[in-house]
Amino acid sequence: MEYTVHQLAKLAGVTGRTLRYYDEIGILKPARINSSGYRIYGQAEVDKLQQILFYRELEVDLETIKKIVNSPSFDDIKALKEHREKLLAKRKQLDILIANVEKTLAVKEGRMTMSDKEKFEGFKQKLIDENAKKYGKEIRAKYGDETVDKSNQKLKQMTEEQYAQVKKLEQEVLDVLNEAFLTGDPASELAQKAADLHRQWLSYFWDSYTKEAHAGVAQMYVDDERFASYYDKTHPGAAKFLRDAILLYTGMKND
Repeated sequence: MEYTVHQLAKLAGVTGRTLRYYDEIGILKPARINSSGYRIYGQAEVDKLQQILFYRELEVDLETIKKIVNSPSFDDIKALKEHREKLLAKRKQLDILIANVEKTLAVKEGRMTMSDKEKFEGFKQKLIDENAKKYGKEIRAKYGDETVDKSNQKLKQMTEEQYAQVKKLEQEVLDVLNEAFLTGDPASELAQKAADLHRQWLSYFWDSYTKEAHAGVAQMYVDDERFASYYDKTHPGAAKFLRDAILLYTGMKND
C-alpha cells in the first residue's frame, strides 16, 4: 500500500510538515514522486518512520537517528528488540512514579499514611534508572557491579533531608565551578572549593572515599563526552578545568 504525505501523516500521528522536513534533512525520503509532484511512501518508508518515531520517543536526536536508520548495517529486528527493552524500562520507571503519586494522593485524602522515605522512593529510583540508561555500562565496566550496586543502595536509603542535600550540592558544584572557571586557575580558592564540594557530593554515594578514585572520576568526566557535556554546558572546557582542580585537590596531579 502507498501513502501520500497527508495519508501517512494521519496514519502515524505526525504532521505533514514533519514528513516534509524529514525528507529535506534526508532521514526519510519518499519512495517516489508521482506525476503530480506528490511524495509517495511505500511499506519500507512506513517501517522506517516507525523506527524513527520509536527513537524520538526515547529522546534520541534526529542527527543520531539519521545515522542509525540510514546505516547499511541497520538491523530493524534488532532495533525493535532494543526499543522494547528500553520502553519496558521506561514503563517500569513510570509505574514507580505513578505508584508514588497514588500513595501521596491516598495520604492527602486521609486513606493511608506514608513515610517521608516512601515519598521520595519514586524520585530516587528514577535517578538510578536514568543513570543506568545513560552511563550504566561504562560505570559498571570501570568500577564493577558490587560498587555500583552499593552506590545505588545508598541512594535508595537516603532520607528526605539527605536527598535534598545531594541535589543542593549537585547545583553548588556547578555554580562554583562556573564561577571558578572564569579565573582560569584550577588552583584558585574557588576552584578548590568546587573540588571539595564535588568530594562531598560523591561521599553520599560511595561507601568510602579515596583520592585515587576521586581523581579517576574526574578523568572520566573528560574522557566521556556525555559527562563532559554536562559540565561544559555553560563554559566549554569546564570539565577539564574541574578535572585539573580535583587533581590538585587530591594531590594526584603529575608534574
